[in-house]
Amino acid sequence: MPTIAEVYQGLTGKPPPHGGEQPVADWVADSRLVRAGAAFVAVPGEQTDGHNYIGEALARGAVVVIAERARFAPTETPATVVDVAAPDVDALTPPVVFLVDESLHAVQELAAWWRARANPALRVVGVTGSVGKTTVKELTAAVLAQRFRTFKSRGNYNSDIGLPLTLLTMPLDTERAVLEMAMTRRGEIARLAEIARPHVGIVTNVEPVHLERLGSIEAIAAAKAELVEALPPDGVAILNGDNEWVRAMRDKAPCRVFTYGLSPDNDLWASDIVSHGLEGISFRFHYGDETVFARLPLLGRHSVHGALAAASVGLLEGQPWSEIIGAWRKLAQMERLRIVVVPGVNGSTLIDDTYNASPPSVLAALNLLADLNGRKVAVLGDMLELGEYERKGHELVGIRAAEVADLLVTVGPRAHLIADAARSAGMPPDRIIEVEDRQEAIARLREVLQPGDMVLVKASRGIRLDEVVNALAVSPHERGER
Repeated sequence: MPTIAEVYQGLTGKPPPHGGEQPVADWVADSRLVRAGAAFVAVPGEQTDGHNYIGEALARGAVVVIAERARFAPTETPATVVDVAAPDVDALTPPVVFLVDESLHAVQELAAWWRARANPALRVVGVTGSVGKTTVKELTAAVLAQRFRTFKSRGNYNSDIGLPLTLLTMPLDTERAVLEMAMTRRGEIARLAEIARPHVGIVTNVEPVHLERLGSIEAIAAAKAELVEALPPDGVAILNGDNEWVRAMRDKAPCRVFTYGLSPDNDLWASDIVSHGLEGISFRFHYGDETVFARLPLLGRHSVHGALAAASVGLLEGQPWSEIIGAWRKLAQMERLRIVVVPGVNGSTLIDDTYNASPPSVLAALNLLADLNGRKVAVLGDMLELGEYERKGHELVGIRAAEVADLLVTVGPRAHLIADAARSAGMPPDRIIEVEDRQEAIARLREVLQPGDMVLVKASRGIRLDEVVNALAVSPHERGER
């Protein structure tokens, strides 16, 4: 992590004055996440303006603030103010407020400067796609960490502000970095690639997610392809060969292309896939003349594509299968890669997959539910930002829910489309419960859940069905277990 003096140098391009030896402990753009020694980047947004919370950030112990000079107002907390356009100060006595033209651009440039100072041996793996980015990031980082000093994106820090913030926490001696790259508009991934300078680019899939913002699946594919187009001539594009939109990106790659999938015409492919429910999955890898069996603590058949993508990186780095598969066997305690299984009320089991949702990811979660023993309960909420695909996407989920679930609970106005489609597909009306909000869902589920029920809970993050899981989860002590 950079020191305050290095932040000064990166923002101004000048040698720092006296002081500023303190490392910056963290980088955030949400004042509520500030801890002592952190940096706070004040960014104006659609809902609120970070400049309104600079005082709160300083009170929480921020040692660096990046703010726009036109929006900055002095705070009650004394601070050293450095205008990067005229940065002459006697000393960098923290906290230090850096005034810039535009805070998002400034932190992006600072992150690019920090990336340029990194270990010359550093290789960056960029990961993008409509679904599955986080799973691929975690699996890939686990593989690389078997041999290299490895850094990875934290949480969902994958946007035009999130990636620079996470990159500024990367140690300079890192040998491999795995970074998620998300987008809400054209040009965003190209900008992230310009900052992170990836050598390897993974594209997991292109699906009708964020159609509301991008307008068409063709536009989504073009936006995701920006990662491939940004790779250097000695880089590698790792593409999901089973997805037609991703497969077509091979023509845009200025470098080697490596494909993975379930079809034998891919460079790396899988067969004999078996789901063992909550005990994981097993399958066979095929790579050239090699066939390798793996049984892993990953949930759902859809996890195989994530494993293939991550294995592709390991193989291209020269890692043996023992390192690749061995890394994943240690993942059993990693909250199942966003899917958390917890005991629920009335002897039920809750499958918390509330991190986010799109039609492909909900269908994959329903496929996992289908593999489990016990009465199958699907608690499904609205899927957001689907644009013109909203009706069709919810209806496809409803049709699959009718095939899989013994009881369907829908939450929210859009989720009524799921219920309607399930009824039209033949699901008995008395096995469908439609509610408008989380509190009603909690009350009804407390009434209907039974011992042995397997309860899938999934919706877009904005619907906050994690609150339903929290309300229905019980501790082992409450269950009478020791």
